[in-house]
Amino acid sequence: MSSFDKALAIFDLFREDCISVHVEDVVEKLDISRATAYRYLASLSEAGLLSPTSRGTYVLGPRIIELDRMMRIHDPLLTAGRVVMEETSHRLGMNMLLASYYRDGIMCVDIAWPDASIVQVYERGRPMSLFRGAMAKIILAYLSPYQLRNVALHHTEEIRAAGLGADWPAFRAEMAKIAREGTCITRGELWVGALGISAPVFDPDRKILGSITFAMSEERLSASDAQQLRAEIVEVSQRITALIAEQVEQTDSPATTPATGRVANTTPTSD
Repeated sequence: MSSFDKALAIFDLFREDCISVHVEDVVEKLDISRATAYRYLASLSEAGLLSPTSRGTYVLGPRIIELDRMMRIHDPLLTAGRVVMEETSHRLGMNMLLASYYRDGIMCVDIAWPDASIVQVYERGRPMSLFRGAMAKIILAYLSPYQLRNVALHHTEEIRAAGLGADWPAFRAEMAKIAREGTCITRGELWVGALGISAPVFDPDRKILGSITFAMSEERLSASDAQQLRAEIVEVSQRITALIAEQVEQTDSPATTPATGRVANTTPTSD
């Protein structure tokens, strides 16, 4: 690992049950000297990503809150997903989850939860299993062959335990089946007595970004038209994907004047 990678690896020490790290933790986990550990911690603190408390202990810094705010305002997946989720969730009275493919897992990035009859287990920022739940499986199904192969190589036992295939050919076939269907339904994998119906969300290059999910009770599905719900979640995912593409196009295009739509003149003028 480079020095930069090792400094960033300090953030892997933070967990829900470990909200602070001590310099000795950094020394042990990263296998570096105390002087190097202090240098990394000082640099991250200077950037506002960490904050020193006392006796060599550090917590997450205020810069992370600032970055989170910027993501909420500008991240295409979040902003596009929120618009569509709020409208759909209100119209159908349906709980919804927006998830992102993150490193080697799934991250819940937004949530709409009008139906309190289902316990809200997940929240924004909470990591989730890569192999359980419709929101994860639909993302797996649309990974590139190279990405999927790497997942299979590094998570053989987890894939087998999740019932997704005893070997690479079986796993690949299961993912191909989900991709052909375009949606994924799972029952009781994340909530007892509840199920999820998910569809994929893509970037403008049709690479998988994440997923959008309906979360409901078994009773609600039995009283509803499953095919209609599948069609509904696909339409939602397509709307989010389209909005993301629009946002990216607007970001990449030259500045235009509101009245004419013409490219704005950015050449400085003299008085």
